[in-house]
Amino acid sequence: MTQKNQDRLGKTLWAIADQLRGAMNADSFRDYMLSFLFLRYLSANYQASAKKELGSDYPSKDALLSDSDDSKTISTNPLAIWYEANASDISDFEKQMRRKVHYVIKPEHLWSNITELARTQSPDLLITLEEGFRYIENESFDNSFQGLFSEINLNSEKLGRTPSDRNKKLCTIIQKISEGIAEFSTDTDTLGDAYEYLIGQFAAGSGKKAGEFYTPQEISTILSKIVTLDSQDPSTGPKQKLDKVLDFACGSGSLLLNVKTQLKEQTNKKGTIGKIYGQENNITTYNLARMNMLLHGMKDTEFEIYHGDTLKNHWDILNEMNPSQKTEFDAIVANPPFSLRWEPNEAMGEDFRFKSYGLAPKSAADFAFLLHGFHFLAKEGTMAIILPHGVLFRGGAEERIRTKLLKDNHIDTVIGLPSNLFYSTGIPVCILVLKKCKKEDDVLFINASEHFVKGKRQNALNKDNIKSIVETYKYRQDTERYSRKVSMDEIKKNGYNLNISRYVSTAEDEIQIDLGEVNEKLTAINERIETKTKEHNEFLKALGLKTL
Repeated sequence: MTQKNQDRLGKTLWAIADQLRGAMNADSFRDYMLSFLFLRYLSANYQASAKKELGSDYPSKDALLSDSDDSKTISTNPLAIWYEANASDISDFEKQMRRKVHYVIKPEHLWSNITELARTQSPDLLITLEEGFRYIENESFDNSFQGLFSEINLNSEKLGRTPSDRNKKLCTIIQKISEGIAEFSTDTDTLGDAYEYLIGQFAAGSGKKAGEFYTPQEISTILSKIVTLDSQDPSTGPKQKLDKVLDFACGSGSLLLNVKTQLKEQTNKKGTIGKIYGQENNITTYNLARMNMLLHGMKDTEFEIYHGDTLKNHWDILNEMNPSQKTEFDAIVANPPFSLRWEPNEAMGEDFRFKSYGLAPKSAADFAFLLHGFHFLAKEGTMAIILPHGVLFRGGAEERIRTKLLKDNHIDTVIGLPSNLFYSTGIPVCILVLKKCKKEDDVLFINASEHFVKGKRQNALNKDNIKSIVETYKYRQDTERYSRKVSMDEIKKNGYNLNISRYVSTAEDEIQIDLGEVNEKLTAINERIETKTKEHNEFLKALGLKTL
């Protein structure tokens, strides 16, 4: 599908969402819209695989027509017809489907049946949807996806006051979505891109809440391109394989998926990722992330998303006390909540993540997030994290943490971004790139604060802006008023303050004025005026006119 058609699909779906949500706020309607899109993808993928698996046994269009029965809508579903005719073979068929596509969907829960119930305004739609969602959560996948639809309240009064009203509203929503996407492809790229488009649109409508789950795509691309490059010598290009990738504040999972996309693009589709790991504390966003992974064609064995508080670190795989068994990641990306207030206790001071550096202050958990990720970074790995500028210069505990990271030569690059790039805040932010085994003994500063495309509500980065940042990082370039490699001696003289403008100023050099030269020019001008005035007066006298 062309980019133009993908954009058109996204806009079509957004128009439907905007039209149908009525009094419902954008956040609530988002969950319905994205869940139905997710069900459509799972169903289309499952039916295509079932058709391939069953071959000539898969019911034909003729079978559908001959067996159709208006009183039994499900009989228009080819898989339902096969189930009815092959009851004794269903178990073996489903085992085979679990091996092939890693999940099972019952015929009555498929999107084709749900849309038929919607088209006929069936009173069974709401009940069938509820049963389908519960089955997908608890039984479809070998790895349980419990709670996947926990935020979708099909009995919400926002949909209608009575079950009948709610059923009717759902019929309308599903019918409109079905009609809107009927002409478009059901492949992972198409529906995945549509899902991402809708997440972005809902984020724009959610304002500050969007910071919980969405990193603008262009910033996500910068981080992804950076962590896929070779850590010791980025100029040699990307790695061919990343064994494990982590985002410990993964939101909707878009940033993790972008790492996969960028690795593929930069290696001509040869690059591979062993497994993707994400952690998210918000339950709604956690569910979005799991759907997003599956919707982008990721098998349930290729990713793991954990619901929990990153700073409390309850995730078992990150709590191994034996250093030889510690889980480490080749690439870590993150856009954690900016300057989150937190409650570190005395025991946390002994936590293996913070013990060597000290605790971040209660007023801002920025360095707590950074140290959490950094602890699990592999020796040859790269970590890129988005943080507010305060981490670069604030004093106290943050200064102590920053100083030790610099003295240990772990801060590789500081990138200053323009203001007003995020839906959730207008403040300018920075990207810190960290490494455990760093080849260079200086810090690269990139001041990209003046390089952006101005928008009405929000600024953006174009392809050239992104390329300039990544290429400067890749080749560690010095560019006047844009980037500079700064020695540790200079940083030490500045008290380990990393304020970007101290090292790379975007201001134009002031023009030096030679006052002596200016005075000579003024004197010459005055003498010329005097000479010309005398000549003019001579003409006036000759004409008998009053002189000046």
